[in-house]
Amino acid sequence: MSVIGAYSHFLYGEVFQRDPQWAQYLASGRGHLFCPKTDCGNIWVGSRTRLGKIKRRNLCVEAMWPDLSEPSELEMEEISDSEQLDQILLHAHNNSHPILIDWMATWCRKCIYLKPKLEKLATEYHNKVKFYYVDVNKVPQTLVKRGNISKMPTIQLWKDGEMKAEVIGGHKAWLVTEEVREMIQKFL
Repeated sequence: MSVIGAYSHFLYGEVFQRDPQWAQYLASGRGHLFCPKTDCGNIWVGSRTRLGKIKRRNLCVEAMWPDLSEPSELEMEEISDSEQLDQILLHAHNNSHPILIDWMATWCRKCIYLKPKLEKLATEYHNKVKFYYVDVNKVPQTLVKRGNISKMPTIQLWKDGEMKAEVIGGHKAWLVTEEVREMIQKFL
């Protein structure tokens, strides 16, 4: 595979908007890249003519990298007993931040499918809301009763030490995610 083959998909969109003829050269592999050693900010794009001469054209290339300053996904912390929940609620109350608790079970298919969606949502609110989950099969039933959980998945927003709102997620994950987003916006 030539050097151009590795970069053709990257350069195609930028070159095509300026000159469709050069984009065809790049996409077909007939074009060549030349990067002078003194200045790698510019890349020469060229093609050979029938006489063997090289037509050159100066092309400015910009790289698009993902924003790595913020995580793409935040792992939710597990709550395992009532004492831990009390400590979390006290800490959240002192910092005046709400918390979100996903009450789920490992046997619940919708719960398992929803958890990664909520972890992605956690990145949007990573400085404002802390996300937790409770596996109802691993915790004492007193904790489940404290949350007043009857269906799963249930996503609750707690603020000032008490539950303020909840979403019972028996429908599609993207709808649940939107409802959770609206619930968070309401209490921020």
